[in-house]
Order: sequence, then structure tokens, then C-alpha cells
Amino acid sequence: MSPVAPLPPEALYQSCTLDQLDFTTTDELEVEVEFIGQDRAVKALELGITIPRQGYNIFALGPSGTGKHALVRRLVETRAAAEAPPDDWCYVNNFQQPYIPHALRLPPGTGRTLQQDMERLIEELRTGLSSAFESEEYQTRRRVLEAEFNERQQESLKALQEQARGKGLTLLRTPAGLAFAPLKDNEVIPPEEFQKLPEEERERVQKEVEALQEELQKVMLQVPRWEREFRSRLRELDNEIATLVVNDVMDDLLEKYKTLPNVLEYLQAVQKDVGERVEDFLRDPDAKPEAGQLNLAIPDTAKQTPALRRYQVNVLVDAGNASGAPVVYETNPSYLNLVGRVEQMAMMGALITDFTLIKPGALHRANGGYLLLDADKVLTSPYAWEGLKRALQFREIRIESPVQMMNLSSTVSLEPEPIALDVKVILLGERQIYYLLAQADQDFLDLFKVAADFDDEFVRDAETTRQYAHLIATIVKKEELLPFDRSAVCRVIEHAARLVEDRERVTARMQTIVDLLQESDHWALAAGATVVSAEHVQKALDAQVYRNDRIRERMQEQVLRETILIDTDGTKVGTINGLSVISMGTYAFGRPSRITATVNMGTGDVVNIEREVKMSGPFHDKGVLILSSFLRSRYAQEQPLSLDASLVFEQSYGGVDGDSASSTELYALLSAIAQVPVKQSLAVTGSVNQLGQVQAIGGVNEKIEGFYDLCNARGLTGDQGVLIPVANVKHLMLRHDVVEAVAAGRFQIYPITTIDEGIEVLTGIPAGAADKQGRYPTGTINRMVSDRLAELATKRREFDAAVGEGMEEKPKSQRKKSTTNESSKGVSA
Repeated sequence: MSPVAPLPPEALYQSCTLDQLDFTTTDELEVEVEFIGQDRAVKALELGITIPRQGYNIFALGPSGTGKHALVRRLVETRAAAEAPPDDWCYVNNFQQPYIPHALRLPPGTGRTLQQDMERLIEELRTGLSSAFESEEYQTRRRVLEAEFNERQQESLKALQEQARGKGLTLLRTPAGLAFAPLKDNEVIPPEEFQKLPEEERERVQKEVEALQEELQKVMLQVPRWEREFRSRLRELDNEIATLVVNDVMDDLLEKYKTLPNVLEYLQAVQKDVGERVEDFLRDPDAKPEAGQLNLAIPDTAKQTPALRRYQVNVLVDAGNASGAPVVYETNPSYLNLVGRVEQMAMMGALITDFTLIKPGALHRANGGYLLLDADKVLTSPYAWEGLKRALQFREIRIESPVQMMNLSSTVSLEPEPIALDVKVILLGERQIYYLLAQADQDFLDLFKVAADFDDEFVRDAETTRQYAHLIATIVKKEELLPFDRSAVCRVIEHAARLVEDRERVTARMQTIVDLLQESDHWALAAGATVVSAEHVQKALDAQVYRNDRIRERMQEQVLRETILIDTDGTKVGTINGLSVISMGTYAFGRPSRITATVNMGTGDVVNIEREVKMSGPFHDKGVLILSSFLRSRYAQEQPLSLDASLVFEQSYGGVDGDSASSTELYALLSAIAQVPVKQSLAVTGSVNQLGQVQAIGGVNEKIEGFYDLCNARGLTGDQGVLIPVANVKHLMLRHDVVEAVAAGRFQIYPITTIDEGIEVLTGIPAGAADKQGRYPTGTINRMVSDRLAELATKRREFDAAVGEGMEEKPKSQRKKSTTNESSKGVSA
């Protein structure tokens, strides 16, 4: 009988009773518990959120589904609600350098007020200036100026006309301009009559005309100067009228913003520019462009002309309705969505833009507060990571296209003034991303000094179980599910332990639990129940397995149809059943595999056939090398290890990795050496070290259940079972049907500490302990192995001696010739 007793049923599953809670359904439990077991992460978050120093941004690392986002958001929103709202940010026109718009920082709510004030200002200026320039006073003064200009022109021409009449000529206005013509009886002489005049008379008239033309030229040269004087005086009049209107309209605005120097400076620049561009306010915004003139107006809801857009205010950030600091979660953190962008519009085949088309990014919206980002999305979006780092390093938001940022183009565009940045960035991502960034990016740890490490499991004790029950009640109420009774809550907690493969732990990946609760609620509603029970939870779990185990069923069918050869009864030498785990998305299952070993006389090499054909991973290779070390350590202290052995996973057509089969391979090897058969009704899992101790492995539940399913399909005999490392007993949370089979004595699970214990269970023969001389008792496995290895060593020495004597018996000349021929063959080969 084996000295290792199989595990009792109670060791295979840790049930949950919730005796410390008196409730019937979750409706009776408190629902204030939202998070449990993340104290380390919470303390890190509290530090990062509260410390007002540069670089203390946060990276929340941990697996998905642990509630990182929900917990971070709750803590951040609680902190943000107690903080002051951020300032408003606006972009306004730079009248001196329009391609560099000015950024205005304003108290919360002031940006929208300024925008509205400027819209009213533009409308009042249009109305006021239009009325002023249409007033009787302005029109009278303008007519006076026009009359003076016309009178001056007429006086000059009148004098010239009188001079011409004295010489028998007159000044005429023709389509070609002013011209002189001869008179006769105060009538202009027609050209044909003029040609009949004597030649002397014609020459005289021509000379008189030329002389008068010179005088006319002198008068006409003075006209542009008179026009300039007229326009100058008219401009002075316009400026006088405009100044009165502009000053009257803007005085109240200047008074309103006198405490804001940057706004006051902007308004003064507006006042100066309006005085220089009065004509823009007198244009009709509804007027159509003249024939041949392109309409390049940018559509605007305020019905302003394009020229008046220069006085608008582009409110980038409006905190007027904010009750605290902003908390922004950007779901698509592309470069432009982070730092903002300058939009462009296509007009007549050209792209145009101005400061009103500047759009904010997530950094603008979160400025003065908190920005939450998914690390993987930032890293996979081109230039987003570099743009984020740059903003955090220089503490400013500079809006520029990726092409500009990379200095790949010199195209003229807007270059908005950078905006000062004061934001706490929280990245959320997997641990691997954090460690890769810490290793590969030299700026990362300077910018993200706080790591909030979320655990994916926590200890399962009475207090944790109580809190877990309250957490389930909270989720049930939040998701508006049917109430869960005590049995259902217990079954969910038991499954939470199964998810982490540890009866002493429960999972912190609450999204998986939420999914289970929702599916359990679905099956309860489908059954017409008003309360969710353990039956409905189990149905949800069974449905999850059924949806995902098609591959497992097909693999088991191959074994049952003996396409894949695996025995579950009888005994065989050098053949053993190993166990592996196949993971497919969220579903994992155990798969039995036949492992065989063969031995022969050799030089001590243990060949891993998977490695030879490059189907073995490094961890599996390491496990095989440990087998060689174990054999030498135990059996080759005083003699060489004179065998060659080969190990292989039979009918394995994919890669093999992991060391969880190393103990299994060692059992097969010992069986092959000692020529002792191994029970095929047993399967084995567990790694081994050089000292022969069996070590813990992963996926123990799936492995046991995988072999159980095969045995159950063929029929349980009571002899079947699985050998597992004793260190894995605490990880057992087996299916109820497996536990019931063990309780009925139809299936066994053996906890193994050492290789000696395992080989005894597998063969039914004692392993045997060495005496002081290092010899093992007769009839034990170790003695059989030792004797066989000694036999192989003796045969090896005899073989080597025979080969050596044969070489010495050859004549010297033949030995030399033979050596030469062999060398030649070796070279040609």
C-alpha cells in the first residue's frame, strides 16, 4: 500500500458559508462597499493626487478588470470636487502678427462673458458707426468738403475758359477728356470748316491751343494734390466721427475689464484697430460679391463679414459652470485630441484658417485638474506619447501639427501662443507596459513618479469574505439585478477563488464577477425566479464553459476514438501520462499527454526530442537538464553515468514549454532504467529540482479535471487519479463532480512531496533510502535503477576496452592507413 494517502474530499474545495453574516438576500446587506483589497494602490493614488510637485503624475498598473478606472476616477473626482475651478482660456487676434494669436487667461466664466461682450461690441459699432456716418451733421460736413474741392476745380477751369475765349477758343468736355476748340460767332467751328480757314489762321489757332494745353496741364497736375487734401480732410472727419462712436461704445467695456490687464491691453488694441478699419463696419454682411469678385467669406452664425471675425473671441476652455477641478477621461488620445489642433477650411481650392478655428485638446479641458488616459492607446497613437511628454516636461500646451513638431515642413500656418499647463496625468495600463516604459524611456520615471500597483487577488479570510458579500450586494443594486440569496453569494465567492487558482485567495478582477452576476440574473429571469440562487449561478458558469469548450471536446474525442493514444488502465514501462494546460482566450482546460522514455548504453546524455526539432521552449529545456543533474547527483557519485536516454511528448504537434512535466519525465525515465512498469491509470504533474523535491505548478485544477473527464468518459474504476505537488493542495478548487467522485472513492488525488513518494505511488514498489554506504535496499526502485546504471557502466567499460584492444592488435602501418582513410572520409562527408 502506498505511504502517500490520497486527499480527502474536504481538501479539494473550500466552501463558503457566510456564517458571520445574517441575511437572506443581498437586499438586506449594506451597499456602501465599492472596492476592497487595494490599500497599496489607494495610498499611492492619494499621494500622487495630493502632492503639488512637478513629475508626480501617476501610472495605475495592473491587469484589466480590477476596477482601476472606477477606483481612480472616484478618488480623483472626490479630490477635484473640493478644488477651485480652473481658469478660462481664450484665443484672440494678434493685430500686429495675425499668425501668432494671443492666449488670454481669465477667471472662471469670464471667457464666455468677454466673447458675448465682443459680439455686442461689434454689433453696436456697426449700428453706431452706420448711424453716425448717415447723420445730417456728417453729411453736411462732407458736402462742404466736397463743395470746396469741386469749387477749387471749377475756379481753375473757369479762369482757363475765360483766357481761352479771349483768344477765340473754348474749353470742352469730351469722352476723351478736356479739349480746346476754335469759336466763330460763339459757336464751335466744325472740323471741316476749320480746314477751310487760311493756313496762317490755322497755325495761329494751333499755337494758341498748344499754349492753353500747357496751362490746362498745370491745372490738371494740381487736381491729384487737391484730391489728396480732400481725402485727408475727409479721413480726419471720418476718424473724428468714428472716434466719438468707438470711445462712447468702448468706455463701458474698458471700465468693466480694468482689473484684467491682459484683457485691457487687448481691448485697447481693438480700439486702435477699429479706428483704422471703419469701412469694414459699414459693409452690408448680406451684400453679394460684385461680378468678378471671389467670395472667400468663412460661414458665421453671427452674420459678420470676414473682416469683422478678427474681433471675435475664441473660448477654448469655459469653466463658468464648473463646480470644481475638471476630471477628463480621453477615450481616443491621439496627438491632435491631446494637444488641440488648428482646423482649416477648403475655399475655391485653397485651405484657409484663422484663430477662430483653433480647437482645444484633452490637455486644455483637463488643465487645472486631472487627465485620465489608457497607456496602450497613447503609445499606439502616432506622436501622442511624445506630445504628452513634451507638454508635461515644459508645462505648456503648444498647438502644432505633428509635421511641425517633427520639423518636417516649413508651411506657413498659425502658431498660437502656448498655454501654461497645470494638470495631473494618470495613465492606466498593464504592468508590462509600465516596466517596459521604465526600462526603455529615460523620461518616463521623471514624469510618472508614482506607481499605483493594483493587485489582482487578495487574501480570502472571514473579513474579506464579508466585504466581498457586501461588494456583490453593491454591484447587484448598481446593475439593477435580481437579489442574490445566500447560496448564490457563496457560489460567486467560491468561483472568485477558483479564478485565481487558490482556495486562500479571491480575485480582484471584478469585471469577471460583474459578468457572472449579470449572466446569473439572466438565467434566473429566464426561469421565472424572483431571487437568484446558487443553481442559477452554476448554470451561468456551465454556460460559459459550454460556449468555449468545443476544442476540448474535440481533443477528448480524439483520445476516446484512439486517434491519440493515451491509456487510463494497465501498466507500461517507460510510459506515463503527463498533464498540460491549453489557454484559449478566457477559457483554459487540461489536456492529458503520453510521455515516453527510452534508455540505452551511452555517455550520459538525456535527449529532449522536442528540443532537437525546435518544438521546446526554454523552461521545458531547463526541466530536462535538471533531470540529468538529478540522475548524476543520486546515481553517479562513484561511476560515470553510462546511458543515453530520450524523452518525448508523443503525438505532440505544437510547441511544448514550461517545467510542470519535469517530474513526469523523471518518473518515465526511472521506469525505463529500472524496467519497472508504471500505472497508466494515474496522471502526473509537477516540476522537480535537482534534489528530487516536487515543486508547485500552475493550472492544477484544469489538469486534474482534464484527466478526470477522460477517465469518466471511459468509466471510473477507483484506481484512477492524479499526482500533484503537495504545494498545490492549497490551490485546489475543483468542480463539484470531481469532488463527489473522490468522496465516492472512484477517483484519487495524491499530494506528492518528493520523487521517491511519487514513484512509489506510480509503481507500487518502495523507492528505498540509501544506507551509510550509499546502497539502496534490495527490491526498491532506487536499487533497481542503481543496479541497472552500474550494469550499463560495466558494459561501457568493457566496450571501450574491447575497442582499445582491437586498435592495438592492428599492425602499425594498418592503423596509420585506417586512420588516414577515416580522416579522409570525415573530411569528404
